[in-house]
Amino acid sequence: MLTSTLLYGLLAAASTVDAHAHPKPPKASISYSVVPGIFLQDDNATNPTGFDFIATNFGLINRTYPSDSSCPDRGRSTQWQRLAHYIDTLNSEGPKGSKGPKGPKGPKNERYSLLFMGRHGEGFHNAAETFFGTPAWNCYWATREGNATVTWADAKLTPYGVKQTDQIKDFWARLIKNEKITAPEAYYTSPLNRCLDTAKLTFGDLDLSRKSPFEPVIKEFLREGISAHTCNRRSTKSTIKKNFPGFEFEKGFPENDPYWQSGKAEPSAAQDARSKAGLDDLFTSDDSTHISITSHSGEIASLLRSKSHESCDSTAANAIS
Repeated sequence: MLTSTLLYGLLAAASTVDAHAHPKPPKASISYSVVPGIFLQDDNATNPTGFDFIATNFGLINRTYPSDSSCPDRGRSTQWQRLAHYIDTLNSEGPKGSKGPKGPKGPKNERYSLLFMGRHGEGFHNAAETFFGTPAWNCYWATREGNATVTWADAKLTPYGVKQTDQIKDFWARLIKNEKITAPEAYYTSPLNRCLDTAKLTFGDLDLSRKSPFEPVIKEFLREGISAHTCNRRSTKSTIKKNFPGFEFEKGFPENDPYWQSGKAEPSAAQDARSKAGLDDLFTSDDSTHISITSHSGEIASLLRSKSHESCDSTAANAIS
């Protein structure tokens, strides 16, 4: 049972390849790979069970980078500042041994981005599953709107879930102030309540750069695996707009949930296909280097599979504080 907020840092390389057409054609199809040796989560020796990303500085490895000698004020630069400089260097110079034209993002068809993927805090559906037990939850309660006490359809955060977001907000505030981390330049979120709340409560009150304010974009394909569970049926666009003013919708976001169907579930292969399509759409429409994605444990696992991450399943499911 997952009840904690997950945060996963990942340095990924993205290369444009031929376009594809499933399930929603983006502007281009992109091939992804993970740059190893940056985060502890990518080390096979790291035990993902109970991994404490706060105590381990997001899992960022304390190491040198090939670009350290050119890092401004390198004698006093923090690990995060040197990482940001390293990524800028990769994007300006391209990978070692690369050939072909180079633009502001390295070779014209390649770029490096740092992704912060965060799972929502505890929702009322999580608490209900704990209360009823997983067998009873899956066989009966999960397909209901709620019970006499609480509603878990498009579940909201529990008080404990709100407390979790407070902890993450404080963690980000310390990183920004003390570690001079480059805060996300772009924010994306699942359309489900628990993720919208988590993103708002985590980033909404942080002291962010005027160049990169918290202006989250809601993307349909970042949602959790679609099942008969009502917690995975999103609210209408009008309701979301009313409850989360200031959040933007991706182009073409429909009023009603076009995917959730009573009694039907999305196969994992289909989830991976739409996760890949959503990620491709994000990368072809946004050239940001530092990106925040607020989503779900199952969806994060699916996104990581898009990046050919060897241990994505176990890490996404268990790298919990």
